[in-house]
Amino acid sequence: MNFVAWAIVACEVLFWVVILAGFSARYLFKRQKLGLFFLALTPVLDLILLIIAGIDLYNGASATTAHAVAAIYISVSIVFGKSMISWADERFRYYVTKQGAAPVKRYGMDHARHYFKSWLKHLLAFILGAGILYGLMIWIDDPARTEALFSILKIWTVVVGIDLLISSSYFIWPRKAKS
Repeated sequence: MNFVAWAIVACEVLFWVVILAGFSARYLFKRQKLGLFFLALTPVLDLILLIIAGIDLYNGASATTAHAVAAIYISVSIVFGKSMISWADERFRYYVTKQGAAPVKRYGMDHARHYFKSWLKHLLAFILGAGILYGLMIWIDDPARTEALFSILKIWTVVVGIDLLISSSYFIWPRKAKS
């Protein structure tokens, strides 16, 4: 694995470390400002990853799958970051601190609408990520060095299409509550 791939792994691990540190500071130690500080570090991790991938490409590296995944990671983090943190916050509060309401389990059309909104976010992340990938391809201006970026973009296009099919299926066959 190259340095960019390791940076992606490190950023993902650190993302969850700062989230858990933020929730722990907020709920277990009652330190609201410290908790906010940790949660505010999450976009800093994206910036660090962007800088690492950019410097690697600037120094002449051929774009690899890791560079493409870095672009995907950044775009997904930007689009889904707030909702991922809210999701984790709700569960931390309920399961760890035993406070608040239980996380909502969605069924029927409520589940279908919720999943479709998630697909729209996926589409937005795709558009942003595709923009980053195309920007990198234009910046590098060497098809031989950017082949991996285009390959990942094709795969991600198929994934977004499959996600749309799954999302649409919930309107046709709504999820039922377990009896």
